[in-house]
Amino acid sequence: MYAVIRAGGKQYRVSPGDVVKIEKLPAGEGDTVEFNDVLAISGDEGKIGPGQGAVVSAQVMESGRADKILVFHFKRKKQYKKIYGHRQPFTAVRITEIAFDGQKFSAPDLPAAKKKAKPAAEASGHAAGEHGAKGKKAAAHKKPKAKASAKKAAGKKKK
Repeated sequence: MYAVIRAGGKQYRVSPGDVVKIEKLPAGEGDTVEFNDVLAISGDEGKIGPGQGAVVSAQVMESGRADKILVFHFKRKKQYKKIYGHRQPFTAVRITEIAFDGQKFSAPDLPAAKKKAKPAAEASGHAAGEHGAKGKKAAAHKKPKAKASAKKAAGKKKK
């Protein structure tokens, strides 16, 4: 089950549970967004048809900016160079439901995030023997002092 939607002038193939980065929306995190501009929808038995009357619901996960794209203009033999960057804003949405012809295809709920419990010694940053271990490591990595070379020692004995 999937649908093809139009958002921000681009087309996206989405299924329930998919997370898609689309053009920036004015909605905040946790808000619900509906896409009514459904171009095509797949039905039962692999049939694909027009998406008239279909609605795709999504939940806003996050907003941000994409990686920087460098734009470089260069004209050879003219001593002309120009460079600038651009970061495109986006909104990540999770498709929660696709509804058409009285049918609804929903995504499974996200599992709750579990917080990891840290022992008290690690949480404070002073584990037992932490400073002693650093001293031992430093001592192990030190090079022993170089002894006088054999030639120098032999030269001193001859005189």
